[in-house]
Amino acid sequence: MKFNTKTIHGGQDNVDPAYGSVMPPIYQTTTYSQSSPGEHKGYEYSRSANPTRTALEKSLASLESGEYGLAFGSGLAAIDAVLKMFKPGDEIISTNDLYGGSYRLFTKIFEGLGIKFNFVRMQVAGDIEQHINDKTKLIWVETPTNPMMNIIDIEAVSKVAKKHELLLAVDNTFATPYLQRPLELGADIVMHSATKYLGGHSDVVMGGLVVKDKELASKLYFIQNASGAICGPQDSFLVLRGIKTLHLRMQRHCENAQAIAKFLRSNAKIKDVYWPGFEDHPNHEIAKSQMSGFGGMISFNTKENTLESARKIVEKLKVFTLAESLGGVESLAGHPASMTHASIPKEEREKTGVVDSLIRLSVGIEDEEDLIEDLRQAIG
Repeated sequence: MKFNTKTIHGGQDNVDPAYGSVMPPIYQTTTYSQSSPGEHKGYEYSRSANPTRTALEKSLASLESGEYGLAFGSGLAAIDAVLKMFKPGDEIISTNDLYGGSYRLFTKIFEGLGIKFNFVRMQVAGDIEQHINDKTKLIWVETPTNPMMNIIDIEAVSKVAKKHELLLAVDNTFATPYLQRPLELGADIVMHSATKYLGGHSDVVMGGLVVKDKELASKLYFIQNASGAICGPQDSFLVLRGIKTLHLRMQRHCENAQAIAKFLRSNAKIKDVYWPGFEDHPNHEIAKSQMSGFGGMISFNTKENTLESARKIVEKLKVFTLAESLGGVESLAGHPASMTHASIPKEEREKTGVVDSLIRLSVGIEDEEDLIEDLRQAIG
């Protein structure tokens, strides 16, 4: 089954054997009747499993070429479940340029529980090996990274992970399975903030994990059930609905982002434009080989290189909305230093390029000419 067909039908066979509804029903129930103690129709209690959530989890697994999908109440809840597989004294190597919420969870929660994190530049996969020791258990990758759009070679990192018998997890939120499927490139775990492109309409908060290995899936299912950070059936339904247009939306996100990236680069008041589709973007060739497009995310600096210059632009935007998050049908602009990455100490975030003048765009599916004109008037 081709990807565009998977968004509609992947994992969705016999979702409603009772009445044949085309969309999976919303099973708004906490519990299920049993004919005898322990005898039921596959569902006992909705924290453990719910038919609407199961339909979503099967869809996620299908999209990512995995065997097992798990849905959570948020992307951070999904990451939290992965980290709960480890114990005090274990070490994790993470991309140094990553979402501020991930950094906060790593450093403010799990470091306090005895897990050590090494934040490493991963653009050259071989550089990771010097940070591996007998306590290392996991490599955590974002690609493209948030917000600097760095590209990491998943296949090369997976070879390093396998050589040292480590797990490899990839945050695939920016690329989505439409553009990139990390399990096919050797990753063990794929994570999504389904709040973003998978849901696609800025109306639901959710996270997901997909794996191939049965034993790994069993560990994560246990944590999902025992910790209880699950999503409800209504939210599951909304993300399932969003997935059905993922391929169409991503095509337009990519087309619009390409036009805007070129516009920004040609503007004399803009200094740096970070978009992996440029031939001179670091690891552009890797992006071409492991992605089928370059996505809808762009970051850029003003020529003035000041907080005030960035503030003036985002406050003058009219079509773009100044807001947290990304991946919806509407275009959003953000200021990472004060918004999504504010939890990272200034000195640390500036090492990766997240300076006060940086603006991040989530390019939506509006008309590209309207978006470009909005940026033109805001930049001045």
